[in-house]
Amino acid sequence: MDLLDFARGPALVLAVLIFVLGVAWRLAGVLRRPRLPDLSPARLGAPPPWQGALRGIASGLYPRRRFGPGAFVSALNGYVFHIGLALIVFGYGPHIAFVRRHLGLGWPALPDAVMYLAAGVTILSMLMALVLRLTDPVLKLISSGNDWLSWALTFLPVITGMGVITEASVNTLARSHTIYRDPLALHLLAFELLLIWFPFGKLMHAFLFPFSRGATGVRFSHRGVSS
Repeated sequence: MDLLDFARGPALVLAVLIFVLGVAWRLAGVLRRPRLPDLSPARLGAPPPWQGALRGIASGLYPRRRFGPGAFVSALNGYVFHIGLALIVFGYGPHIAFVRRHLGLGWPALPDAVMYLAAGVTILSMLMALVLRLTDPVLKLISSGNDWLSWALTFLPVITGMGVITEASVNTLARSHTIYRDPLALHLLAFELLLIWFPFGKLMHAFLFPFSRGATGVRFSHRGVSS
């Protein structure tokens, strides 16, 4: 068993297991937290809780003008990163083949040119996010080791994935064997490290943000506060 066999076999199984169990554990912890009833009367005209929750979730999707241009740039960069990363993960032919091989699901791939553009934009977006975190006084103050590690473990699969690309994806998929096994192994191991860290770091916000924003929206709407 070489490094690629290890990455495709035991390491992948372990990473997926930790990811699934870790996410389930974190979600169960949130859902099982005790909820104290709000005994105060709702403000006149307050919407039902589900509307307040949806309003709270939606209001976090765009920056407030009063926060200044810095918040707008940061929010825009976040959208660029997430859209670019989604295109890479779900639009690249070899990634779709990987999903089909393990889950039996598949869909049409995007052209390689779109993938290369998305990868380049995503890398620039992540570098910009790092610069903003290093230079903005507030972001720098509230950043912790969790933020730096989450950034690094997200960046590694992207940059190692670029190192694997040596030819058109159609040629890669047509070949029955892997030519550059070590670079592919490093890419897979970087992805598996991301899966292992995901439930325990701030990347878990991908699952938790509806709960936190929804709860805030319910409280605000109950009190007649615009979220």
